[in-house]
Amino acid sequence: MSLINYASREINCKIVYYGPGLGGKTTNIKYVYKQIDADARGKLVSLATETDRTLFFDFLPLNLGQVQGFKTRFHLYTVPGQVHYDASRRLILKGADGIIFVADSQKERLEDNIESYKNLNVNLKSQNIDPESIPLVLQYNKMDLPNVMGADILDEKLNKDNYLSFESIAIEGIGVFDTLKAISKLVLKSVSEGR
Repeated sequence: MSLINYASREINCKIVYYGPGLGGKTTNIKYVYKQIDADARGKLVSLATETDRTLFFDFLPLNLGQVQGFKTRFHLYTVPGQVHYDASRRLILKGADGIIFVADSQKERLEDNIESYKNLNVNLKSQNIDPESIPLVLQYNKMDLPNVMGADILDEKLNKDNYLSFESIAIEGIGVFDTLKAISKLVLKSVSEGR
């Protein structure tokens, strides 16, 4: 749930990147970090295991200007992709205002995507967050690889609720800001409607 500080006239929103391991969640955040002016971003914190996978989260406070006289600040997190870190996933989801589900578009990763998406819904419910009411967008990453499914197939398999979806090549920055901009707009709309 977004935090509104009336004294400092600041809105703080939390966006969580969710998805299977090695799907591109951390790559998204690292790309955003590199592209944003140093005055508009905070420090990027990354906690990783010896295999360089995100263990807990990446955190990037991102200042996106003012909304109705309030400064807006988005805090971007990633969850660990590995299922055995489920307790960490739940903890990071706590207080989320929006979700970017990053799917790995490779055909052999379809089951991992489906399992992770189901796990997202279970973990949202465990945090008393209605999966149908939280702003969510999907990102189909690694679209440059030869063995990927098209967005139409991924929509059919993962996007039964017709959320906005974006194709991406996160390592090159393609689709990264389109996805972030879309979820940011949805989150701000939700905040302004008082959800």
